[in-house]
Amino acid sequence: MQILSRRSATGRALGPFICQSCKRSLRKFSITTARPRGPPPPPPSGYAHLTSRRLISIAGSDAPKFLHGIITQSVVDEAITGGRQRQNAQPRITAANSTIGAPGFYTGFLNATGRVLHDVFIYRDTLGIAGGDAAEGEAFVIEVDAAQVEALAKHIKRYKLRSKLKFRILDEEECVAWQVWDDSTSAFTSASPSSPAPIPSTLQQLAQQQPKDFLVLQDARAPGMGFRVLSSGGGGGAQKTLEEALELPRSDDAAYRVRRYLRGVAEGQAEIPREHALPLESNMDVTGGIDFRKGCYVGQELTIRTRHRGVVRKRILPCLLYPSTSTSTSSQSPPPPQQLEYNPYIVDGSGEGEQGKEGLAAEDVPAGLSIGRAAAKGRSAGTWLTGAGNVGLALCRLPIMTDVELPGETAAGAPFNPQADEFVVRWGADAETGQDGRSLKVKAFVPDWLRERLREDNDSASAH
Repeated sequence: MQILSRRSATGRALGPFICQSCKRSLRKFSITTARPRGPPPPPPSGYAHLTSRRLISIAGSDAPKFLHGIITQSVVDEAITGGRQRQNAQPRITAANSTIGAPGFYTGFLNATGRVLHDVFIYRDTLGIAGGDAAEGEAFVIEVDAAQVEALAKHIKRYKLRSKLKFRILDEEECVAWQVWDDSTSAFTSASPSSPAPIPSTLQQLAQQQPKDFLVLQDARAPGMGFRVLSSGGGGGAQKTLEEALELPRSDDAAYRVRRYLRGVAEGQAEIPREHALPLESNMDVTGGIDFRKGCYVGQELTIRTRHRGVVRKRILPCLLYPSTSTSTSSQSPPPPQQLEYNPYIVDGSGEGEQGKEGLAAEDVPAGLSIGRAAAKGRSAGTWLTGAGNVGLALCRLPIMTDVELPGETAAGAPFNPQADEFVVRWGADAETGQDGRSLKVKAFVPDWLRERLREDNDSASAH
């Protein structure tokens, strides 16, 4: 039997249609409406092949100096130039110093106006991906958003000029990136860029026993992110080795993505829009992606000026989506949710009856929507970026959507009230009036780790 969808004169879906002849028959039919859903809740422990990321190999005698000049982090010690100690040069004692001898680090490529082109992890190539021609310390592997790997290769070619180096995009049969996490172990959960936790024994043994096959790097962007693992060769053999060595269940890239959203960690062009996002608004300063004491690099001027003279009023935050209308019989709207908890979908109660309810998920919300106050018109409170299930990331105005106090500024209006202030995204046929369109309310959360790092950052800035 064919079940047809009924629609009103305005085109609104009214539920499934069954002809009278079929209704009178003795046959029973089960009618189900497909509900859009996000991925299932991520497991508390596991490992995942990061299919959303690709790798570039870069090697040569000029590779360290070349990268040092076009990224936001330190690759070489600037007290040493051309293998010689500069006269009267003092060693820098900063948290970023750890990147100079570390197996890898988080950083970014900026354009000349200080906008983010690519957020990346850069690893020192101890796996021999570049081949036998590269000397020790002169080969690196760059991990970037898979959709932007070609653009990054063109960016490197543009600045290469006569530098003595070679680079190429790696096939997945050559090298694969993984993420490993375990919320039950403190070594996985208590990490920060300034005080990294020791590598868990299982991962340490793996890297020591097979140093040419596996490279382990702590993902210290936020507590609980876990560890990055690079494996040489195809993903099949590495998957089996990881499963045997770690004794953790295999997960997928979608679970890793939800874990990032819950912690407020943005990654890739969809979440850090290319040539539009600023590194400090994208939290690259508090996730250890910027060395503010290094010398000149592409995009440094605006980044340093914002750091020392400006105030970062917008930041990417984790957000929860919830229905814009109450589904209960009470005329009073329920208070905004107070906890950031993941569900694979949102139930929107704007329809009529059970069949009229439409299952919504964050994947249905178009990227780039303006977030406004639910009860009043006025200045935009933020911009929706992307999400999964009922959570996602948004670029939020801190004084409007949160209780974060900016240093040296006083509130222009009434202070943020978490029990009453609500915000909404609208889209559809007439997003301005909400007629024949859709809407969802948005609740922004400031993670504890972000509050703490912002406080430390403000204290450090005031001390200088």
